[in-house]
Amino acid sequence: MDLALTEPQEMLKATARAFLERECPRQLLLELDRTETGISAELWRQLGRMGWLGLGIPAEYGGEGAGLLDTAVVYEQLGRGPLGGPHFSSAVLGASAVLGCGTEDQRREILPRIAAGEQILALAYTEPDYGWGPESVRLTARRDGPDYILDGVKLFVHDAAAATHLLCVARTGDGPDPTAGLSVFLVDRSEPGVSVRTLPGFTAGLAEVRFEGVRVPAGAVLGEPGAAWPGLSRAFLKAIPVLCAYKVGGIEAVFELAVSYSQTRVQFGQPIGRFQRVEDHIIDIVNQLDAARWTTYEAIWKLETGRPAAASVHLAKAVASEGFYRACNSCHEVHAGIGVVRNYGLVLYTKASRSLYSYLGDPKFHKRRLADALEL
Repeated sequence: MDLALTEPQEMLKATARAFLERECPRQLLLELDRTETGISAELWRQLGRMGWLGLGIPAEYGGEGAGLLDTAVVYEQLGRGPLGGPHFSSAVLGASAVLGCGTEDQRREILPRIAAGEQILALAYTEPDYGWGPESVRLTARRDGPDYILDGVKLFVHDAAAATHLLCVARTGDGPDPTAGLSVFLVDRSEPGVSVRTLPGFTAGLAEVRFEGVRVPAGAVLGEPGAAWPGLSRAFLKAIPVLCAYKVGGIEAVFELAVSYSQTRVQFGQPIGRFQRVEDHIIDIVNQLDAARWTTYEAIWKLETGRPAAASVHLAKAVASEGFYRACNSCHEVHAGIGVVRNYGLVLYTKASRSLYSYLGDPKFHKRRLADALEL
């Protein structure tokens, strides 16, 4: 197993880091954090010009045709920002769902627009009875002549406020198998009956989305009605390691913050980094960073080489979500009071670690799936 980056990937990493340092200074990220979308129109256009909105989209659909590892390399640097906004929800998760569930005509229509940044997708999956398994989807799509009528609520939808279109996962059929009868609808956010409310609190980009008698044509269903789960599960399997890479970048950034502060903050006549308790907190961050990085890149290696990867993906997500959360806690322990001063910047990572903790499944969910994959 070779987890080393190639020379072109090292160049891609350097380019991404330089872009973030040049175009996304801390003050700008703090300002963007106060917006509903988490990103500016100009910065979104820049991501499109860099080709990052089409990294994982095949070239025949207007994308860059990059591999999963190349995409993860860029997302690790985005996590160092941390740069918010709908880039993951649309260009990674949304595009993967269209690739996995859509027909050839739908792919050719939708994917070039995603890569160009013209169409922004948000996956409306989770509901008040929160969960990422197929059994948690209860929103119904009722057939009415040539159309479907969507009724229900989606909760904790990432980047809905920034989206032009929603990928609404709904039930078009019933049965004992929870994976049967699931369909994905491409819904224009401006359709009558669709309402988006940004959720308050210490989170970024989460919203409640209501579908109240929303009429959509049958052609808005991605692929075959009632048969979305296989494509969705493949999309999740590909998207999760990229999200983990973003978290790896965040952990690396808070590690650097903690080390730098421990070397410059002097107390009792010496840098606080010489005190054992401070050292313990920094070592904990190192442990979280290494665990998240290597489980993430092992999962990517298995996916790219065609090996069975489900267990590794579940492990990586459990480790990276818990690791980002705990690393931010440890970094706050090192900083004490200044860590909660908003302009210092640490809270951006802390907020991201909380907002993304359960995205695509929390650690408990993935540990259960890991046990299933290992046939325990």
